[in-house]
Amino acid sequence: MGSILHSPLSFTVKRICIIGAGPTGLAAAKYLLAENTFGKIDIYEQQSEVGGVWHYTPPQSEHVKVPQTKPETVPDQPIWPEAGGSVPIFSNPMYEVLNTNIPKDIMKFSDKEFEKESLLFPSRQDVQKYLLEYAEEVRHLVRFSTQIQGIEQESEGGRDRWRVRSTSLITKEKREEIYDALVIASGHYTVAFIPDTRNIEDFDKAHPSTISHAKTYRSSAAFRDKKVVVVGSGPSGLDIGTQISAVCRKPLLNSVRTPSSIQLGQSTKEEVPPIVEYLVESRGVRFADGREEHDIDAIVYCTGYLYSYPFLNSINPPFVTDGGRSRGLYRQLFSIVHPTIVFTALSQRIIPFPLSEVQAVAMAKVWSNKLDLPPVKEQWDLERQQVEELGDGKGFHLLPYPKDANYINSMYKWAGTAEDGFRKQPKYWGKKECWIREKFGEMRKAFVDGGKKAKTMEELGFRFEDDTGTAELREEDPKARVNESSVR
Repeated sequence: MGSILHSPLSFTVKRICIIGAGPTGLAAAKYLLAENTFGKIDIYEQQSEVGGVWHYTPPQSEHVKVPQTKPETVPDQPIWPEAGGSVPIFSNPMYEVLNTNIPKDIMKFSDKEFEKESLLFPSRQDVQKYLLEYAEEVRHLVRFSTQIQGIEQESEGGRDRWRVRSTSLITKEKREEIYDALVIASGHYTVAFIPDTRNIEDFDKAHPSTISHAKTYRSSAAFRDKKVVVVGSGPSGLDIGTQISAVCRKPLLNSVRTPSSIQLGQSTKEEVPPIVEYLVESRGVRFADGREEHDIDAIVYCTGYLYSYPFLNSINPPFVTDGGRSRGLYRQLFSIVHPTIVFTALSQRIIPFPLSEVQAVAMAKVWSNKLDLPPVKEQWDLERQQVEELGDGKGFHLLPYPKDANYINSMYKWAGTAEDGFRKQPKYWGKKECWIREKFGEMRKAFVDGGKKAKTMEELGFRFEDDTGTAELREEDPKARVNESSVR
């Protein structure tokens, strides 16, 4: 078991391993460097470039496991291009024509603006370019095409140390190094979740490649003139369904539990209940209301992902059991048992870039002994309160507005109590940020309806006025206090 720390000046962190060079891993590196306290910071990235999920990978002949209800227990396997490419490819859930569902005004990091010529909801290409530029000052820390094979806990002077085993996918060289702290920034978009519906396994064997997942979707071209069912009404289900509905046989059937909050492409879609049974012989499905559809050409699951950290399988207690959430974390960040392990941007329905910044400054302050973690009992009490409020499954990490804004501001205020203040300052959300956050669903619809051309929210008729905007999250609001008993 890891040593439980109560007071400042208790950590001896000098060597830090960051797993993942996506947005949150890059932000962590910047804020750790800003403390000018840590002697060694290494970033391990299994892809050949920074960007995480924003690093687009071309279509691959990849088949997802059907059903998929448990997290994988082995690391991702690289795909080598058939044409003999020099770097391995890891399939990312990034498709050819994609615009963010977050406006650039609040998506950005605090120290870098998107280019003025970027669309209000930037394209995937613009986001990747943005991240390449953002990474410049920490790029020298990244070990590309290097995969973590496993991490083991060791002890040095009664304190946790972490043996990290890695392999270069290019040279095949194997390395082992000891670190004082770990930043798990590998994301949660790797293991596709596909529910175990009656007869789904037999259906998949009889009709291979009919069932797929958003993770492998790249474009609508493969669905032209086909009968298609898209499962899910979240952001990916909405966007992918809208793209496919423009070319498939009309209407596209969108299988949902609850109607979509944003109506896009409804003239070419029909919302239907959840699938309760697969009909193998007729290549069909039965929905919850008893309706049957036959001769279906494609079923695309946009049902999210499972939390999975196969390289941490040897660490106890486990951080993941059923894949529904990560466990034993204070403020959904610090491991309570092993406080020299943090997990970045686990939350969903959030604005990830600014959230990862306040998490990064918190970890930097705690590990440099300038900010104290509360007693362990308080940490466990907070997680139990969150389970009671949010549930013990997928809902645990859902922090839709205003929960995400309250989280950002409470973490900002907590980190701001460090003895030396901010060495690198993240963004505090005031009236304007909260107003944009509240309105961006309407902005997104107006952006799409207007042909995806607008570069500013004002072009779409949205103008922030300081005296009429959404009220800033105030100190007297108990949900926004530094010493809050629950992150809400």
